[in-house]
Amino acid sequence: MKHFHSRMMAGAALAVMLASAPAVFAATPNDQLVIGTSLAQVLSLDPQQGTEVKTQEILANTYDRLISFDSKTNELQGQLAESWDVDDTGITFHLRDAQFASGNPVTANDVVFSLVRLFKLDQSAAAGLKTFGYNAETAESLITAVDEKTVRIDLTDDVVPEALLYRLSGGVGSVVDSVEVMKHVVNNDYGNEWLRTNTAGSGPFVLRRWSPNDIVMLEANPNFWGEPSTLKRVLFRHVPESQAARLMLERGDIDIANALTAADVRYFDGKEGFVIDQVKTGGFYALAMNAGHEPLDNPLVRQAIAYGIDYQGIGDAILGPYGRPRNVPVPEDWEGAIPNPDWSLQPEKARALLAEAGYPNGFSLTIKTIAQAPRVDMATAIQANLAEIGITARVIQGNGSDIVAAHRARDFDLLIPQTSAADPTALGALDNFTNNPDNSVEANNAGNFVWRSDWDIPELNTLRQEANRERDPATRLEMARQLQEDFIAASPAVFPMFERFEPIVVNARVEGYSGHPWSLTRVDAVTKTDAN
Repeated sequence: MKHFHSRMMAGAALAVMLASAPAVFAATPNDQLVIGTSLAQVLSLDPQQGTEVKTQEILANTYDRLISFDSKTNELQGQLAESWDVDDTGITFHLRDAQFASGNPVTANDVVFSLVRLFKLDQSAAAGLKTFGYNAETAESLITAVDEKTVRIDLTDDVVPEALLYRLSGGVGSVVDSVEVMKHVVNNDYGNEWLRTNTAGSGPFVLRRWSPNDIVMLEANPNFWGEPSTLKRVLFRHVPESQAARLMLERGDIDIANALTAADVRYFDGKEGFVIDQVKTGGFYALAMNAGHEPLDNPLVRQAIAYGIDYQGIGDAILGPYGRPRNVPVPEDWEGAIPNPDWSLQPEKARALLAEAGYPNGFSLTIKTIAQAPRVDMATAIQANLAEIGITARVIQGNGSDIVAAHRARDFDLLIPQTSAADPTALGALDNFTNNPDNSVEANNAGNFVWRSDWDIPELNTLRQEANRERDPATRLEMARQLQEDFIAASPAVFPMFERFEPIVVNARVEGYSGHPWSLTRVDAVTKTDAN
């Protein structure tokens, strides 16, 4: 079964490194890769804290995990783990000989330190594994070093081995240099303040410079355990304006652009010297409705909004290569996905639902969104759609830190987040939409999308937990189908609108670049040909 589609991409041209580059441009050197992107959401480079999409690509190249997920083969592969054994009660990992960038050896103690640190920090990054019963209280007894090169992770009653392996292959499974990190611990912060702006990994590159909303510069790690990269330097340049990024890509200032508008992506369709890769993330562009605010606490109002959005029109005019309409939180071509409900644009039905809910004259609210393509245009289109059914919506744009903070603090009416699948299965895709074990304010579960929307779903959460612990694959898949049906019937407050793709435009000089569905794209195997 094919969960993700990711083509091997060829191609790119290189360019100037810094934002203050002179007016004369030349192709970037063959030993450098320059990626034009948006760094607005890169808030922390601590791998046990930073979860944003663009952060993940930086972390994927500076850290290793025990295992990685190869989206081209749909298989898990060893990274720091040369092999692993699965038994009825746990998973045992056998480590390869590797060094951190500092020269310190990678040991089982580093793996244990990293994973326990994830739960001790208790940031949103830990949410995906906490749902399986791992937390600050249990981690030290469940995650242990058998010897210097062997790590044992015991299973809880809430997880099957396959799901645990997929979660460990994500960015939160990154292994940090415990010896180096412990040198920088201040006030029992587990080294977080230092790791926010530094790296301590064993990946193919090391961080040399990070200027927020400007540039991230990585340089080759001479102590990397794998094959040496032909790239000496990788630069992520903050290019939030799509037209500027398009021009820079055309004239060779950047090799790759991954934050273009749909129109600018289409500009390169069929253009000689460029390749478009449309990576299927398994995630969604969603509409978060704050069920703790009136009138969004009313299921009829949420249904009205669902019937008041022109998904097909927005998909055609705005998303294009960024996605396709889908209102069930499992991609339509994944095993176990159910058909889409009839939540098409139906203004008359939407107005009738508002009247039934007690709002015949509508009401006013706000839509918050990160100022980034394609979400700003989506917010504007939704604003216009809602006006047709009597809802006045004001769009509030902000940077990543502002909007993410508002989302985590439940400080919004409507908000447009994006999700990724926790793993390439129906249950993995459902996790962001059906996981909320404790909706109380005291739980402060800000890493949980459903909690952020103040949507209390004890029945859905219970079914999700039962499905996660079910060992029979066929039964687990049937439970995933039932979870989708129950989700639709619940008038969701975390509402999937579009299956999310990640279009990446690459210059044909770049060879071996393949976008990863979770943005964990490693570039150490990338090579570049001479410019024409």
